[in-house]
Amino acid sequence: MLLNVENLRVSYGNIKALHGISFTIDAGEIVTIIGANGAGKSTTLRAISRMVPVETGTTMTCMGKDLLQFPADKVVSQLGVTHVPEGRRLFGNLSVMENLQLATFARKDRDNVKKDIRRVFEIFPRLEERKAQASGTMSGGEQQMLAIGRAFMSGRRLMLLDEPSMGLSPLLMMNVFQALKEINKQEGTAILLVEQNARLALKFSQKGYVLETGNLVLEGDSQTLINDPEVKKAYLGG
Repeated sequence: MLLNVENLRVSYGNIKALHGISFTIDAGEIVTIIGANGAGKSTTLRAISRMVPVETGTTMTCMGKDLLQFPADKVVSQLGVTHVPEGRRLFGNLSVMENLQLATFARKDRDNVKKDIRRVFEIFPRLEERKAQASGTMSGGEQQMLAIGRAFMSGRRLMLLDEPSMGLSPLLMMNVFQALKEINKQEGTAILLVEQNARLALKFSQKGYVLETGNLVLEGDSQTLINDPEVKKAYLGG
């Protein structure tokens, strides 16, 4: 087991965002969390990446190590857990290459950095074509590719992805998901995906969880969830 989350509780002031959810991710597995806006999906990713505090009683382990003992930067550099947030959050005034290089600041294996940049360009040829271009001037799809490439450069044991298809055309959306599939297959990277396009996300994944108002209400293999009448009605358009 790569990631084990038990009794995850998060509050924002007096507002309870997560009410003690539990789930697991195996090495190399692709897992999707679906749910309505405000269900707590993004908060779940932020908690794993140590961007928001969790409440007493929460247990999270990665490769058997207590994830709560690691600050956010060490979650990346020592555990290989990277977070691609909603909105991409690139350095818009810096070039594609500079964004990729910045992602390697904590890496000690400097000899592998150039090789990994070449690998990013193999996965996303469009980024190589625009490697000197300021990232803020690129299309939304290209920026999403760069955000994923930047996460790839930081560490790739587990990638947390928040709404990767947001604002993308259907063609670019499929390009991004095909690239993620390649990263998963070729690099063995596990992926935890939060995605409003529930049908696409479940088809992409092996396993899924349904989150409602901070509670996990359903889990199962992706095909079972796709065929579930309640999931169809609530999230798959009938």
